[in-house]
Amino acid sequence: MMAKATRTPHTGTKETGWLRRAVGTVTAVALCFTLTMPAHAQGRVAVVRDAEIETLLKDYASPIFKAAGLKTSRVQIVLVNDRSFNAFVDGQRMFINTGALADSAVPNEIIGVIAHEAGHLAGGHQQRLREQIATAQTLAIVGGLLGVGALAAGSIAGSSGGAQVGGALITATPTLVQRNLLSYRRSEEMNADQAAARYLNATGQSMQGMLTTFRRFSQSLSLSGVQVDPYQISHPLPRERIALLEELARKSKYFDARDPQRLNERHQLMRAKIAAYSGGAAAVARMFSKDRGSLAARYGEAIATDLSGNSAASLKKLDALIREQPMNPYFHEFRGEVLLKLRKPDEAIKAFAQAVKLDRTKSPLIRARLGFALVASGKPGNMNRAIQELRVAVQAEPDNYTAYRNLSQAYGQVGDIANAELIMAEGNFRAGNSREAKAFAARALQKLPKGSPGAIRANDILTIGK
Repeated sequence: MMAKATRTPHTGTKETGWLRRAVGTVTAVALCFTLTMPAHAQGRVAVVRDAEIETLLKDYASPIFKAAGLKTSRVQIVLVNDRSFNAFVDGQRMFINTGALADSAVPNEIIGVIAHEAGHLAGGHQQRLREQIATAQTLAIVGGLLGVGALAAGSIAGSSGGAQVGGALITATPTLVQRNLLSYRRSEEMNADQAAARYLNATGQSMQGMLTTFRRFSQSLSLSGVQVDPYQISHPLPRERIALLEELARKSKYFDARDPQRLNERHQLMRAKIAAYSGGAAAVARMFSKDRGSLAARYGEAIATDLSGNSAASLKKLDALIREQPMNPYFHEFRGEVLLKLRKPDEAIKAFAQAVKLDRTKSPLIRARLGFALVASGKPGNMNRAIQELRVAVQAEPDNYTAYRNLSQAYGQVGDIANAELIMAEGNFRAGNSREAKAFAARALQKLPKGSPGAIRANDILTIGK
């Protein structure tokens, strides 16, 4: 089941004075001109969690990361709830918009995007960009000081012309620095494209998906009716990138390679899920207007039916899908969600348990939902199993706040209030809620045996940040 959470960015103080404005101008440019800068630089980021989609993207990325010399376990792929076709990297995280996934007709298009972003990661472009920004800020300061000097000299000499030159220098410096930064970023984008071509060749995959993506961008740009200054964009103009990619693609012996049928089927199921959550049954119908009877179209319809409030009808559609693909863990997972809405927790437990059994990746998200269903049953006999499942989930994924909350409820149901409060302290600590974390830790510390591991952890939460 797709779930989303919002992350609020850090915001700096307002810059004042001509010198701070000059540096602020350079910094603002650095934060907005590139797809590879942090998402929070441009506003709030709605992060989507879904075991099915995350598993598929990992399967896309694993061979690419290997070819790039990147450790799959160290690069986290994050889904962003945004309708635009976009992707970017930040640190060891790769962000991909749900809009990109929905608009990509075949897996190869997204695989090409992943290969491009992997080129940025493997090339260390982010660190070098930070160094370029630092240099740009220094140049802006120096240019500003020179401008002030010219203004002062003009004032002393009584020359209005000297003052005008100084003012022009202050105005021009940020623009020149901006163009230098953008030129540097354009070269990085070209390098990432070339790296992507190498990774796709190394894994026996076509570059046609990348070409399709950039042709889409080119068409959007040509239809906009806007004259674009090449110096004012960070990425090379689409026609330049397309020309380079076409040359590289034609040289590849894998140009005509196609995605495996099973991979394409999973891709369409993913698109159907995104369409259902973002636009309901109408969006699913538009996406699969030429293939209304496909497995993906019917999957999207089942999800949209549930989201519209008719869970009973959705359950019938899901059962039909499961008869066709009884080994699909995500059909069973969503069936568990529908059964919870129908207030049938015992059946939901069985559905989630089957999903866990069939899931080859052992996703902690599905384990967490099984744990929640066990808690939701309200049966005392299910609570120890709920604790076990939820502890496995938070150990595998320590930032799942909802799983901590459900685990705390399970401890509360068995009368273990000390651990219930300790778990809430840990969950809030991981979520960055320092005040709440300390409050729960203080309460837990009063109940936990002195010197126990739980008491030591509660004390750690209390003392961190003091």
